[in-house]
Amino acid sequence: MLQTQKAALKPVIALLAIAMFFPVLTGFDNRAAPPGRLIDPTIPSAPASQPVPAAPEAAGTELKWRRDQDPQPLTVAVPEKAATPDGVHSWETGAGKSYLIPGLEVPGFLVLLNAYDRVAYPNQTEDGKKVYSSTFSSTWDHLRKQNWVFDKDPFNINQFAHPYQGATMYGLARSAGLGFWESLAYSNAGSFLWKMAGETDPPSINDQITTGNAGSLLGEALFRMAGLVLKQNGGHPDTMHEIGAAIISPPTAFNRYAFGDRFKSVFPSQDPATFWRFQLGSSFNGISQLDANLGFTMAYGLPGKPGYTYRRPLDYFNFEISGQARAKNPVNDVLLRGLLIGRDYHAGDDYRGIWGLYGSYDYLSPTVFRVSNTALSLGTTGQYWLAPGIALQGTAMGGVGFGAAGSTPVSTGDRDYHYGVAPQTLLALRLLFGTRAAIDLDARGYYVAGTGHFISTANAVDNAGGSEAIVRLKTGFNVRLYRRHGLGLQFVESLRESQYGSQPSRHQSDGTVSLVYTFLGDSHFGAVEWRDRGSR
Repeated sequence: MLQTQKAALKPVIALLAIAMFFPVLTGFDNRAAPPGRLIDPTIPSAPASQPVPAAPEAAGTELKWRRDQDPQPLTVAVPEKAATPDGVHSWETGAGKSYLIPGLEVPGFLVLLNAYDRVAYPNQTEDGKKVYSSTFSSTWDHLRKQNWVFDKDPFNINQFAHPYQGATMYGLARSAGLGFWESLAYSNAGSFLWKMAGETDPPSINDQITTGNAGSLLGEALFRMAGLVLKQNGGHPDTMHEIGAAIISPPTAFNRYAFGDRFKSVFPSQDPATFWRFQLGSSFNGISQLDANLGFTMAYGLPGKPGYTYRRPLDYFNFEISGQARAKNPVNDVLLRGLLIGRDYHAGDDYRGIWGLYGSYDYLSPTVFRVSNTALSLGTTGQYWLAPGIALQGTAMGGVGFGAAGSTPVSTGDRDYHYGVAPQTLLALRLLFGTRAAIDLDARGYYVAGTGHFISTANAVDNAGGSEAIVRLKTGFNVRLYRRHGLGLQFVESLRESQYGSQPSRHQSDGTVSLVYTFLGDSHFGAVEWRDRGSR
């Protein structure tokens, strides 16, 4: 059973690996085409008598490192907004969106998924039943009994594959014109439908939480990133950008092509301040393993850009994913946090920030143990200009979620990780030295009150009750060598203290050093500039 479940992850991992590489090919940097930049309507235009300076990147004499650096950007004519044709969805008015289409697509997707599982894993059983041979009778039993349990599937299936399944269902609704909260409802409803009718084993509490909720956060981030790719060339993407968006968010691409022009309009991103980087290198850990690794990081909606607002969920988010050349543990981490409800604020001339309620999905899988959490937190993200050319960006959060933690699942398929309520904290800092270098510090803490071998809602006694505390520290130094190319050195230390039942307390640690090539999304490290030249 364990081998077949691992095989199910391979297409997902391959797709995400391709998505990490694709920004390099498509120019996933949200920059306007040379020779000038488009007008930001919140910034006054240059007087007609004043000559328009050449864009730095077009002139090739200096590298841009501040967002909105020119106080008087290039003036171009902005055409009046054309009326939306009948039958074509409009993000501004909501006309043309559909509740029915995703209401049919989500069950259709689950039917196809069940049919695939029946063929790919015909002999996978649990409690003497073939897991995917569901019938009307098994569905009715689930609906009638509602015998919810914590299942014993492998960690990467429950905490990584299921959120991606939820992201797919979320994306079907989101790309049909629905908002975040409506699409979240579709993802959760799809998860419930799968638990009732997609499998014969008892429905699991953990799957319902991670699939629908972590999947919605992941789905929105993928939807937004696909939108950035699609908005290139004025919202008329070429073939390469269409393919790139399809790799990042397959359900978005499906609805764009399945319904003609109806869902072809690109989501209005408000032109957020963004930063992304792709990294490829090698790592060496504390148990003498040498691995190739690759990673992708995207910051979307960084605070400080004039005119940008935070009215919609995930108008700000930070997304990280990294993988390694290790068959048994190919996905090292997926880290996502986004502002659900909040507002911007400022303190003096040199600080801009946002604060509010954040949603987060974390998946961490170092060598010897693992932790994942889906949480709500209160927090803030901001940027402070310390000195000319030197900026400090950071996020501080604290909250609570539903998490899973423990060591690697054993070969028999029995679960030796634990579920439970999981408070968490985060402090992430980036010190930016102009166009030349950046220092990163990321500290995370989790406390999982484990429910161990929790059997069902009728038997809530944990025969291995306990808890575990996990701390992860990541530091990094990146230096830009030439244009968008650089080198980086990273160190990650993960610590775990666990105590369950009568078992002795256990301490584990894992340290990894990495040397990486870095490809930047722009020639700077993401500092946002809002000040006029006289106050810098």
